[in-house]
Amino acid sequence: MCGIMGYIGEQEASRILVDGLRRLEYRGYDSAGVATLVNGSIEVRRAVGKLDNLESLLREDPLAGSIGIGHTRWATHGPPSEENAHPHRAGQVVVIHNGIIENFLELKEELVAKGRTFQSETDTEVISQLIDEHMSEGLDFTAAAQKAVKQLEGSFAIVTFCHGDENRLLTFKTATPIVIGLGEGENFVASDVPAILEHTRDVLFLEDGDMAEVTREGVKVTTFDGEPVDRPSKKITWDPITAQKGGFKHFLLKEINEQPQALIDTMLGRIRQEEGDVSLPELDSLGSDWSKFERIYLTACGTAWHACLVGKFLLEEMARIPVDVDYASELRYRKPILGPETLLVAVSQSGETADTLAAVEEAAASGSKVLSICNVVDASIPRKADAVLYTHAGPEISVASTKAFTTQLTSLYLLSLHVGRALGRFDEKAGRDLVHDLVKLPSLIEEALTSQKQIAKIAKKYGHASDFLYLGRGINYPIALEGALKLKEISYIHAEGYPAGEMKHGPIALIDEQLPVVVLLPRDPMYPKTLSNLKEVEARGGRIIAITDAPTPELEEIAWEVVTIPEANHLLAPILLSIPLQLLAYFVAIYRGTDVDQPRNLAKSVTVE
Repeated sequence: MCGIMGYIGEQEASRILVDGLRRLEYRGYDSAGVATLVNGSIEVRRAVGKLDNLESLLREDPLAGSIGIGHTRWATHGPPSEENAHPHRAGQVVVIHNGIIENFLELKEELVAKGRTFQSETDTEVISQLIDEHMSEGLDFTAAAQKAVKQLEGSFAIVTFCHGDENRLLTFKTATPIVIGLGEGENFVASDVPAILEHTRDVLFLEDGDMAEVTREGVKVTTFDGEPVDRPSKKITWDPITAQKGGFKHFLLKEINEQPQALIDTMLGRIRQEEGDVSLPELDSLGSDWSKFERIYLTACGTAWHACLVGKFLLEEMARIPVDVDYASELRYRKPILGPETLLVAVSQSGETADTLAAVEEAAASGSKVLSICNVVDASIPRKADAVLYTHAGPEISVASTKAFTTQLTSLYLLSLHVGRALGRFDEKAGRDLVHDLVKLPSLIEEALTSQKQIAKIAKKYGHASDFLYLGRGINYPIALEGALKLKEISYIHAEGYPAGEMKHGPIALIDEQLPVVVLLPRDPMYPKTLSNLKEVEARGGRIIAITDAPTPELEEIAWEVVTIPEANHLLAPILLSIPLQLLAYFVAIYRGTDVDQPRNLAKSVTVE
């Protein structure tokens, strides 16, 4: 959600920075700041709250200078405060940053051991401290920044400049967006195009692993090692709708590719790496004694119901509380056993789903506490709930849900971790591992998204089929259901999700040489059993499309196609496995020529029973 703005030219930088940040307000934030270079000296202004507060501060204490950086922050490490707001300065260096530095604790310990003193609780300050430390060792600014960035693990977009150098901004990108605007005698850096469209429509998009040196005269793009990279500029000619799509052909593809950032936004302000815990003050109204809940009900419709099925695995494993999962349309009619000893968790992207809303009202009338997991602030379901965990996926325009689904899974993981720690189900060390695995996830999703060309080819090869079968086991069985639903929704192909172990109890009769069988096969304790199920498919001529983090020779021998994803904690594997299934549905729909964003007979928010 954070916004980045940088400027170098001849105009007053602070005004341009604040105006650019204003155009990024839709991303959400809780503090803001700017830094400029005035006569070789760095000046910083920061304020908690809205940009109006920063503007008031700048009116009282103006900033001159024609080179600067600005940032709107949504708290990740450390609460909203002036000290934790960006930009962060260390000695000669000032930095702004979007994303999460996964190894900041280790880097911070090393820097503290060298005598460095930190002024904030953020992971971002590690970057400025590292660069300044390397400069104190004799490296110039560019070399120091390159060395520092290569020490970082995680997903990040960084913009930095240094004391005494009024001729350049440096920016680095991996997994988190950066666009550079090209002007006459001035250039701009931003996290999104709207921030710079007032000044220029000539832009250059950085790719993962790119570094850019931005001066008044031009832009030089290299790798982190300084090897030249050719990134041709583009002219933004988008109409308002295309601009909303960010240059993607469809909202659905845009939203699939937004998932690394959407997950970061869902984590922001909630993870506490050092304590091995998460901070969810929005749940305070439920009380601190989670042992009072003897049972949890998860309820939803459609894709959100699949998230609930995964949530059952997460809560039962991490929190050790019995969990039931119900379609909201069934829960409201089956006379469930509800009362003060039960918690209802209602999951909905829109917060307006009629059946889910009715289930919430039923639970509240029975004396149960209600927790809503929702993407839309102040929708009907959150308003009726006792507590709300917002997913922060941002607007999801395409009818078929993608980033809303994976942020629901992320929120359920956060909830399970929070309850597990509160009940003492695991210690601080185990909690640190669980938090660390989550922090790594956006980078892993970015890696999983690189399979798009391979999946597009697979879609053309099998897109003519009239039926698909999806198989998964354990916590990944619901992802098989979700993959089948996505294919049905947007390509109009009949598809069925099934537990792999149950295949022999009926669906095996459907398998022949015409049937594509998509199997989810992460390296977990169920791997050998699922592989055995696949050999039954192979024996009947089924065309196996395997999604796996363990592409063994044995698997490659029986599978027609193998799509590889990075390895993750087994509790987070469902999120990673969702990515290639979303892409497969998208590219099959493209192959078949259907309406990807607005499939027939479907609506984004189902507000009738």
